[in-house]
Amino acid sequence: MSPTILLLLAIGLGLAGWLAGRARAWSFRKSGATALASLPNYHGWYVALWIAIPVLVFVAAWSAIAPGLIMQHVLAQPAASDLPAFGFQRQTILNEARAVAAGDAMGVFNEQARALVEPYREAIGRYNIIGVTVTLVIAFAAGAFAFLRLRPDFRARNRVEKWVMGILLIASLVAILTTLGILASLVFETVRFFSMVSPLDFLFGTFWGPDPMSSAENPDGSRYGAIPLFWGTIFIGAIIAMIVAIPLGLMSAIYLTQYAPGGLRTWVKPALEILAGVPTVVYGYFAALTVAPFIRDVALAAGVSNPSSESALAAGLVMGVMIIPFVSSMADDSIAAVPSAMRDGSLAMGATQSETIKRVLIPAALPGIVAGVMLAISRAIGETMIVVMAASTAANLSANPLEAMTTVTVQIVAMLTGEGSFDHPATLSAFALGFVLFMVTLALNFIALRVVKRFREAYE
Repeated sequence: MSPTILLLLAIGLGLAGWLAGRARAWSFRKSGATALASLPNYHGWYVALWIAIPVLVFVAAWSAIAPGLIMQHVLAQPAASDLPAFGFQRQTILNEARAVAAGDAMGVFNEQARALVEPYREAIGRYNIIGVTVTLVIAFAAGAFAFLRLRPDFRARNRVEKWVMGILLIASLVAILTTLGILASLVFETVRFFSMVSPLDFLFGTFWGPDPMSSAENPDGSRYGAIPLFWGTIFIGAIIAMIVAIPLGLMSAIYLTQYAPGGLRTWVKPALEILAGVPTVVYGYFAALTVAPFIRDVALAAGVSNPSSESALAAGLVMGVMIIPFVSSMADDSIAAVPSAMRDGSLAMGATQSETIKRVLIPAALPGIVAGVMLAISRAIGETMIVVMAASTAANLSANPLEAMTTVTVQIVAMLTGEGSFDHPATLSAFALGFVLFMVTLALNFIALRVVKRFREAYE
């Protein structure tokens, strides 16, 4: 039985428990007992949670365990003795037999799979019955335990709120646990990489050219210098893109909050924020097909000999346009949140509108503006598609924006795609690059928090 059906069964059993608990609470009230300590709905929720949560835990565990049990049952059959020992063909045969047995396919293409259809069908039916039976037993036992605890003086509301608080706590820990999991996986693989390649060669080397076909036992550390990748990431994402995004985003926010008529703001602000929802691959096409050729033609007209059709300037300009909404939206909200009394007081003292914006509104809104800029930088240095399509994948240590460059994220994709072994330093280098990028992003967030804390002011 599919996990979806088991999930629906758990929901149905929980609903039945809610109705039963609520009905029992109403029976206390109708029998003339003292006032209930909790409303009947809370009694119902208490029983429903006692049924649903254990059942959902079992369903999650059974969904992970059942496929392995079914596979063991099938492989124990005499018909499975003729299967290849391992490899793609063996898995293909098993998948065909399972698809037919589950009703997802009409027939098999491999004759060896035909003999395994019936063992698969038998195993699926058997373990479906076991799953449903255990689910019903757990639901009945948990529901009976909760149902028998219901009394007129039972504080079901307190118990339900504790359950809900526990669920909310688990939900709040998901982000933290996910971050820790990402960090642990990156650290583990990065340590493996640094056991093969010196950290000094990686962090301070100036040539990047990993060879996935080279020997993994004796890697050439001089080919893993990541300085060109770090420079390309900073040059494209944190310099060129920010030169475009910060002035345009900040000026658009100032205009929309201080100068634009209400009707114009109603149309312009949503139109500006639409840029944040455009897929990055669309920006990549725009950069590769429109901006990069335009920059190349301008460079030729200016006398530059043989300019590249892929350049850091093209990727940086389009990336800057892409992250304008991040800067503009945060700055807009921060400026609009400044108390109007401060603006009115500045104007009453004789300051012009531009002086009020420069000396009062911008300093007061600085924490939000800095947060928006840091968010935009973090978004820019993690961008991949625009760089792949407009700036190439060539690692180049140069300050010329008209030359081709690449970034850390592009090389992560390049190292993790294909047929590379996860025991080769060329593949493991992607995790080292990801770890460095993670630490840089973490440092940017820390700096943003420090800046916001330093410049935050309280207004009455």
